[in-house]
Amino acid sequence: MKLVILTGMSGAGKSTALKMMEDIGFYCVDNLPVPLIEKFIELSETSKEELQKFAIGVDIRSGNFFSELQEVLKRLDKGGKAPEILYLDAEDAALVKRYKETRRSHPLSGGERIWTGIAAERAKLGFLRERADYIIDTSRLLTRELRAELDKIFVRQQDYKSLFITVVSFGFKYGIPVDSDLVFDVRFLPNPYYVEGLRAKSGNDKEVQDYVLQFKEAYIFLSKLTDMVNFLIPNYIIEGKNQLVISIGCTGGKHRSVTLANELYRQISGNNEYGLKIEHRDIEKDALRKQDVIFE
Repeated sequence: MKLVILTGMSGAGKSTALKMMEDIGFYCVDNLPVPLIEKFIELSETSKEELQKFAIGVDIRSGNFFSELQEVLKRLDKGGKAPEILYLDAEDAALVKRYKETRRSHPLSGGERIWTGIAAERAKLGFLRERADYIIDTSRLLTRELRAELDKIFVRQQDYKSLFITVVSFGFKYGIPVDSDLVFDVRFLPNPYYVEGLRAKSGNDKEVQDYVLQFKEAYIFLSKLTDMVNFLIPNYIIEGKNQLVISIGCTGGKHRSVTLANELYRQISGNNEYGLKIEHRDIEKDALRKQDVIFE
């Protein structure tokens, strides 16, 4: 029998993840009272039904019973029935944004601000995060990307290192992405914006890519950057880092940065030790401004 306890921060996507686990063959129970977890396991072991995979959603909605979870897990460990723990997390800013969008209050905030509830919850869940087998940070994950991560862990059973990398292209004139971990400036390369026929195109177009990559400086930069990133990734994994945002910027975020972000993404893709996606934050900004859009 395989048992997974799904837990983590309120607003990090636990309900969505539980539905996804049901889709991949788990028998799921959400918000099971902590005192009933051991009884549930006993019943599952004696069940005559052909159920082999179970997932239990546990979080601070358990109220005062939640404090008993640490002892329950210790007893399960001693009895050789230790469950795997999947912990969903997200940055505070992402959680606040989600609460505001749904107009919900945090279960621990009471009459205080949402930030207060989030801080209190992090303190209560600290012991679970420390012993978690899998930690997924959903701050920047799309629903399909979360599904892919769960599929990687529980269907394909690949080794999971809990690191998700986002390669972002951006324009300096629109500001550096606030969540960047590593920022690189490629404005030292000739700008396709001033080349006839390339201004309206982007780094996703072959003509722009060919122009940018014809310069040896672009290849030297890409080689050194890829080498450094490949060195950093395993060390970040060892240190338990969950999210890595690599931002590559040029003036407008449309030509040079897009080209090199695409190339870096291509160079480091295909590794099962981490999740990977690419974003071109400002690639459409110039087009929007030309249409006199007031709000972007």
